[in-house]
Amino acid sequence: MHRRVVITGIGAITPLGLTFEETWQGLIQGKSGIGLITAFDTTNYSCKIGGEVRGFDGKFGFNNPKDSKRTDRYTHLAVAAAKMAVEDSGLDKNKLNLDRCGCIIGSGIGGLSTLEGEYEVLLEKGPSRVSPFVIPMLISNMASGIVAMEHGFRGPNYCVVTACATSGQSVGEAWRLIRNDEADVVLAGGSEAAIVPIGVAGFGAMRALSTRNDAPEKASRPFDRDRDGFVMSEGAGVLVVEEYEHAKARGAHIYGEVVGYGLSCDAHHMTSPSPNGEGSARAMKIALQHARLYPSDISYINAHATSTNIGDVCETQAIKSVFGEDARKVSISSTKSMLGHLLGAAGAVEMAICMKAIETGIIPPTINLDNPDPECDLDYTPHTARERKVTAIMNNSFGFGGHNCSLVAVKI
Repeated sequence: MHRRVVITGIGAITPLGLTFEETWQGLIQGKSGIGLITAFDTTNYSCKIGGEVRGFDGKFGFNNPKDSKRTDRYTHLAVAAAKMAVEDSGLDKNKLNLDRCGCIIGSGIGGLSTLEGEYEVLLEKGPSRVSPFVIPMLISNMASGIVAMEHGFRGPNYCVVTACATSGQSVGEAWRLIRNDEADVVLAGGSEAAIVPIGVAGFGAMRALSTRNDAPEKASRPFDRDRDGFVMSEGAGVLVVEEYEHAKARGAHIYGEVVGYGLSCDAHHMTSPSPNGEGSARAMKIALQHARLYPSDISYINAHATSTNIGDVCETQAIKSVFGEDARKVSISSTKSMLGHLLGAAGAVEMAICMKAIETGIIPPTINLDNPDPECDLDYTPHTARERKVTAIMNNSFGFGGHNCSLVAVKI
């Protein structure tokens, strides 16, 4: 008999706010968190825009603030989001079996700023001047390790690295651990801080980024005919994923129950999705099968939709193939239109958004959808938020390398 799995805590830091509540309020108001990059001089870059987290104190969340000096910015963001998620959940570690509490917090890229900065030190000053912390600072599993240290969680701990599917898959793996009685509580999510010169130059060289530099807030425009690429953002999202009876026994507030988790691989191309969205459609079908739900049961889909020419069309085709006639009845939106693309942190932040949609009955909008692409012809909740009873959600996350992840959750 599988155990039930619920979400009881949310922590997030995004370009729209230093708390999840600030982010949520910005989303339902249709605000954009995108602006000109201030972290470095973009004079020679084709893309000069991004979703930066501004005003963030990297010491926040650490029991000893000095420890922040030995960790990368992506870890700072994860530690802060985890602290907020734990506080939101009401967990008291003095009343927990810490051997049954785990962490699965990933990153698509890891400590890119550390790698870039220390490589410059190596070239300019030689190997003797490179920091002894450079390796633990940059490796992608360190955020999960540090969060566990901060909270004393001694259960399963690992790092998912599946590009932009990373934190969606982290939540799914937490569901699997708890469902199979290997943990009672898991902090699950992802963090990313790749708005550094090599990150922007690399994605820019691929021609993956929007170059709408004259109007940053209008640059991320999923499903729109005039979209020209995604906007890179930074941030973190961490959720408290918990066994239902464990949560109920302590009187926890339950946002929703995770009931389905689907994974698939395109096995097609390094960066482009498989034709007609076949791979992502398989992930959606598997998630629905786990959930024992029909497509008609889903009220809201938070689409992966990054504002790329191929990706948005393929996801639309995948939804149509899975949902059939119900594809035109389900509410869909891409909150990346406001947040930009948080890469490895996107899935967990978007799962948090889905939980609030369940709780509030509000579907956040897809902004900048001024001229819909004829090939993207479903209900993407254009421009303004909408009220609707939300009983079940689907959250899609697809990553470079052909990694596909879909999550399904329901209202309790």
